[in-house]
Amino acid sequence: MCGHCCEGEGGIVLSRNDTARLAAHLGMTPHAFLEKYSMKQGAKRHLVSNGEGACVFFKAGAGCTVHSARPDVCRAWPFFRGNLMDPSSLEMAREDCKGIRRDVSHEEFRRCGVAYLLEHGLASEAPDAGNALNLDFPEADNGAGTR
Repeated sequence: MCGHCCEGEGGIVLSRNDTARLAAHLGMTPHAFLEKYSMKQGAKRHLVSNGEGACVFFKAGAGCTVHSARPDVCRAWPFFRGNLMDPSSLEMAREDCKGIRRDVSHEEFRRCGVAYLLEHGLASEAPDAGNALNLDFPEADNGAGTR
């Protein structure tokens, strides 16, 4: 795990479940967690950065310091909706993420991605689902494939 996706001003939006999981992991109340590690943008809460433009929980040489409790959007990477739906988005992601195998076709990536998201409870068919986790294509209906 290189952590390249943890760098930059990505704007990780926190769900209530993310907040509760991270707060428990850190031994804090959800309120204290939000006060210390988030900022409000509109109606949403985002993780703050560490001053160097990376996620506040990313440490060079150590990686994600909250990996077991990381937000769902981080758990879903690289199986974001854009990468699953659009071969050119997947190719752009491959340029930045060395962890995405280059020998896997877009079709296979999509099949495995949908299966992964469904298996880990990271997918939703709801129109107002969290960023990158809303699946509204046929594979989401039948749980196609396994990882």
